This record gives sequence, C-alpha cells and structure tokens, in this order.
Amino acid sequence: MKIALITGASGDIGINIARDLAKKGWSLYLHYFSNQTRIDKILKEFNEQYPKQEFFPLKVDLQQDDSTEQIINNIYSLNAIVFAHGMTDYGLLETMTVEKMDLLWKIHVKSPVLITQALQHKLHTSGQARIVFISSVYGEMGSSNEVFYSTVKGAQIAFVKAYSKEVASWGITVNAVAPGAIDTHMNQHFSDSERRDLMEDIPLGRMGKPSEISFWVEQILKDDSAYMTGQILTVSGGWLK
Repeated sequence: MKIALITGASGDIGINIARDLAKKGWSLYLHYFSNQTRIDKILKEFNEQYPKQEFFPLKVDLQQDDSTEQIINNIYSLNAIVFAHGMTDYGLLETMTVEKMDLLWKIHVKSPVLITQALQHKLHTSGQARIVFISSVYGEMGSSNEVFYSTVKGAQIAFVKAYSKEVASWGITVNAVAPGAIDTHMNQHFSDSERRDLMEDIPLGRMGKPSEISFWVEQILKDDSAYMTGQILTVSGGWLK
C-alpha cells in the first residue's frame, strides 16, 4: 500500500488531492493547522469508505521553527509528498514588511525544502517516489500586487528543476503543478467586477475547479509517470500563457 504526505490537506486543493488519492487506494498523512473541523470530517469520511487504508492527521504550524521535526517524527514509510499548503499577501511591494517577506519565504520555500531534505531517504527506500509542488502560474509569469508571492513561487519552480536532477538516480521524480485562477477560498477576495474582468482574460472564460488541479497531481503520482521529472505543468485555462 502506498502512502503520501499532503501538506495543506484541509485547503480546497489539498482536500481534493486527498479524496482522489484515497479513492485510488493510498494511505495518507494529512497535514493541517487551523481547520480542525474540516479534517475531522474528511477523516470520518475516509475511515468509513476505506477501512483497509490508514489516515493520519498531522496538526503542525509551518511557521514554527520546529515544524519540520514535528512532521518527520510522525512519518514512518513514505512514497510521495504533495506540498499543497500556501498563503499570499495582496498589495504593492512598497507595503510589504520584512515580517511578511520572512513568512511567505518560510511557508513556500524554507519549510518544504527542509521537509524534503529530512524525508528524502525514506522516499529513496520506497522505490519509485514522487514529490509534487502546487506552485502557481505567477511563479513563471509574475504578478503585480503579489510580487513577493510570485517570487517565492518562482523559487519553488527553481527548486523543482534543480532538485529533480539531484535525485533522479534514486528514482525520485520532482514536479510542480502551476494553477492559474482557481475558485478557492484564497481567491474569495475578488469583487464581482474583478471576477468578471478576470474571466474575460482567461481564454476558457472561467476559473478552474480544485478538482482540475488534483486530477493532474494524481496523474503525476501514477507509476506510468516515472519518466516525467523537473517539469512545471501549467493548468490555467490558457491564462497568462
């Protein structure tokens, strides 16, 4: 039985990834921090539907210095990591504080890299292992009013391209899915007029669904995807491409 760690498993994209993988027979470590109610609900659902699989909640604040240790101390065997957690900060660069910069860097880059570093040997011993980042189209194209968010997402992409070369001989693939505008809680700040303007800019004329991101994560985790590594899969409805 394969087992994956999903960070940000209580988020809209993370929970869809968890549902897709559980349906395919995966056991899961479900990382979260603040949404206890949602995790309790999904655990109840999974334990009822998939009694032969195992599901472990991991409540860890990735802002804390000991967060990596808290995660790795609770993980035993592992076949895949999906980094689906994230946050952003809207505003001009001139309003960005050092504290916010440090937080975005830690959440999107430092914590995932430290977790990967600590768990790479467990992945190696599992055979064909997978690491997937949920990055952003902004990591490739950039965005005004989210300059530093674009910067850390770009750093994720650089890490994927470099680290994939380092562990290829171990049978570990490292890829990223870069969503465009997805209809999640993170994007609920749009006004009706802003949402209409956004739709006009997207060639497919709509925002994506979280399930349309989790679908591609599931494909990357398949055994048949073993020859794909170091790639950034953009799923944006044609927006910003």
